[in-house]
Amino acid sequence: MFRDSVKELLEEGLENRPDLFLIDFEILDGNKIRIVIDGDKGVLVQDCMYISRAIEHNLDREEQDFSLEVSSAGATTPLVHQRQYQKNIGRTLKLKTIENEKFEAVLTAADTNEIVLEWKAREPKPIGKGKVTVQKTATIPYQNIDKAQIKLVF
Repeated sequence: MFRDSVKELLEEGLENRPDLFLIDFEILDGNKIRIVIDGDKGVLVQDCMYISRAIEHNLDREEQDFSLEVSSAGATTPLVHQRQYQKNIGRTLKLKTIENEKFEAVLTAADTNEIVLEWKAREPKPIGKGKVTVQKTATIPYQNIDKAQIKLVF
């Protein structure tokens, strides 16, 4: 019942802010509410405050004691939502498929079904000795992605 009330308030808050979307929501022991959000253009502290207030101001602490934590998905957090891929086009991903294939490549496209990765690789020349640099592409459906995260470059 408490969980349903919190979830409903969270959904209402997100409906009013279509640029934000839910990454994770859980209620831990002691009614500790933990929410992780992301946004199409990133997440500001004000965005976390907005979602926090949408929930906190509509629950009665006299009726139910709780704590509330709203945060944004971190830079090293694995990508879990389709919209996260779309907002990170142009960045380098480290990705593992469910078949255990591993990629470190630039995300060049993302639609509702799949992503496209591109990278350069050194391969033996078709004729003669030596190697040549070739452009490689992989199209990966979302359901085949085991884990993907942004590779941070400093």
